[in-house]
Order: sequence, then C-alpha cells, then structure tokens
Amino acid sequence: MGLVHLQRLIAWLPLSIVPGIKSLRAEMPMIDVTASEEIANDARARANVVRLAAAQALTGANSAVIFTTGSIVGATLAPSISLATVPLSMYVLGLAAGTLPTGAISRAYGRRVAFIIGTGCGVLTGVLASVAILYASFWLFCFATFLGGLYGAVSQSYRFAAADGASAAFRPKAVSWVMAGGVFAGVLGPQLVQWTMDIWPPYLFAFSFVVQAAVALVAMAVLAGVDAPKPQAADLHGGRPLLTIARQPRFIAAALCGVIAYPMMNLVMTSAPLAMQMCGLTVSDSNFGIQWHIVAMYGPSFFTGSLIARFGAPVIVALGLVLEAAAAGIGLSGITAPHFWATLIVLGVGWNFAFVGASALVLETHLPQERNKVQAFNDFLVFGMMAIGSFSSGQLLANYGWSAVNMVVFPPVLLGLAVLSFASFAKRRAQLRAVDEFPDHGA
Repeated sequence: MGLVHLQRLIAWLPLSIVPGIKSLRAEMPMIDVTASEEIANDARARANVVRLAAAQALTGANSAVIFTTGSIVGATLAPSISLATVPLSMYVLGLAAGTLPTGAISRAYGRRVAFIIGTGCGVLTGVLASVAILYASFWLFCFATFLGGLYGAVSQSYRFAAADGASAAFRPKAVSWVMAGGVFAGVLGPQLVQWTMDIWPPYLFAFSFVVQAAVALVAMAVLAGVDAPKPQAADLHGGRPLLTIARQPRFIAAALCGVIAYPMMNLVMTSAPLAMQMCGLTVSDSNFGIQWHIVAMYGPSFFTGSLIARFGAPVIVALGLVLEAAAAGIGLSGITAPHFWATLIVLGVGWNFAFVGASALVLETHLPQERNKVQAFNDFLVFGMMAIGSFSSGQLLANYGWSAVNMVVFPPVLLGLAVLSFASFAKRRAQLRAVDEFPDHGA
C-alpha cells in the first residue's frame, strides 16, 4: 500500500523537478489491489462451486423423479386423462411461487438459510408423494409435487449463488459448472426410479419417492457448508428500483429468452412420457429418454461457460433457441422410440445453451446489491410463464396430439431470436455512440 501512495504522490510532481522519474515509473511494478481481491473472491467462489454442483446433482434427482413419474402416476390417479399432467403443472407452479420468497429469504437471512428451507421441502415432497400413491390420493400427490416445485425454485438460485463475489470473467464459468452437476442428476434420478419403482407392488413408484426424500436430506447436509454469509445492512437498501433495471434492453432480452427457452423445453419434456405411453412404448423407453434428456440438459455445462466467454452470451442463447426448434422438428418427423429420444436429447442441449446464456446475460444487468431481487424477479417471470404453459400441456396433448405440442415451439423461438437481435444491436449502437462522444476514452 505504501508503494501505491508513493506512486500517487510522485504523479503530482512535475517531471522536471524529479529527474529520471519517467524511467523510474516505467520500471516500478504496479500493485493491482483489485486484481488481488478478485483472485481471493474467485478462490472462495470455486470452493462454493464444488458444493453447489454436488447439490445440483442431488437436487436434480427431485425433478428427475417427478418428471419421469408424474404424468404416469397422474394418469393412474386422476379422474380424467386430461388431468394427467396436472401434477407436473403443480411442480411448475411451485417453481413460480417459490422464486420471489427465495430471493426475499436470501436477501434477509443469506442464501444458506434459503437452501436449507428448500431441501426441507424436498424431504416433504418424497414423503407425501409416497403416501399419496399408497392411498391413491390424486390431490395429495399434486400437493407433494407443488412442494417439489418449491424445492426446485430454491435450487434455481444455486447457479446465481456460485457467481456471488466472483470476477466478471469467472461468473459464466461458475454458473456453467454448477449447472454441470445436473449431469449426475440425469443419471441418478431415472436410475433411482428404475431400481425402486417395483419394490412396493402394486404401488408403482411409491418407494422411489421415499428414496428421493433421503437424497434431499443428503443435499441439505452438503448445502449447510456453503459459504454464503448474511448480506450486509448496506446491501439491503442499495441499488436501483427494480423497474429501472427491468427496462434495460439487455434485461428484457435475457428474461424473454429464459421465458421462452425453459417453458418450451418443459412443454415438450412433460408431454413426452405420456405421449410415448400413448404410442405404445414402455415405461423403460420413457425412463431412458428422460435420463438422456437430463444428461443433455446439463452435460454441455462443462464447456458452455467457455463458449460464452469466447463468443458472447447472445450467440450461445441464439444457438440454444435454434436447437430447441430443431428438436421440435425431429418430434414432428416420427413417433418411434428413437424419434422421441432424439427429440429429448436435442431439446436438452438447446435448453442448456439458451438458459445458461440467458442467466449470464442477467448477471450483466445488475449491481451486487441488486442481485437477489433481480435474479428472483427473472426466475419468477420464467417459471410463472412455465406454470401457465404447463397447465395447458395436458389438454394440448390429449386434444390435439404430440404434433401440436411440437408445433407450439416455433413462434416463441422466432420471437426470442428477434428480441435478442434487437438488444444486441442496441448495445452495439450505444457503444459506438459512447466512442463518438468520448473518442479519447476508447483509445
């Protein structure tokens, strides 16, 4: 620090008074205090990433079990086949309902408290779902999946928690690496169902949810060690109004692309197991498809962050949206098991690029003290729209078929690409205007 103060003092002295000072300053090494702080923060973030990625793997088993079994259990317990996907819609409703409370709890008490509450909901999900299957209670099963959605809402904040305090260069990688934990969820969840679905005959899947509750307890233990202190008092009241942030073209594009990428993926994914059953395929076929879909959702995360760093988030988001449209095209081309599997795999990769890229865009739109409210609001928009779309998925599939489910994907994708292009153009135009107004600053 003394060297820094000395350099500042010398800077005020005329060079004629201090002979040779120019060469001296050229030889003196500069101490970048900010860089040192960023290195320390990135080291802390890396330690958190390990725990959060493990928790992502364990928590992902929650959603994997629900999506693998939800529509099948729903078709068994529901009074009408058109209500078969309501348990999955209740899960999505829980996702939407849990986002803003997660942000408020994280803001007031720290992220770790929110994580523990979320895993508690995960334990209740497994217990109540198992009881609902044993007693053939459709609405209790729906309530259980709603609690699973609350658990899922908390888990959505893992990706943002990984970026807390990290340098701008490390943030996309932190988000991406935590999402990569979902690869193991893609293996763990469906296999958990495969191994346990017949343990309590004739109550298909009842024991699967008991094991899911145990996995949630393990996730609770892992998350208890995350370094996520309670926010400082100054951070609770600082920052711009949410409406001001939400008006930014960059935020609008990020939120809209997330709103399109996740709900469209969810629409196809939730319909696929029941559609496969309606086409005469087996539960094992459905489990295999969902398993590889989840692997495809999270597998690219090992390198998505590096792709974002190299090509920019908007390019990766656009690629993801195009892949989602391609998946819908595959779904329209046939109804054999390989067609369903290919649809789900391409859909998963497209979702990863679009959603991780959109999350990275959100991180560019807010200050540190604004993060909890902005991130929670973004997820509320995403999962609120998912909830609306999810309730219609069962009706869409039952009344119009699998082809209609895929056709719905194309218009929103085109809208997302158009808005993303506009936001990127607006940013480039603002940068050019800044260079024109302050040419020396750009040099």
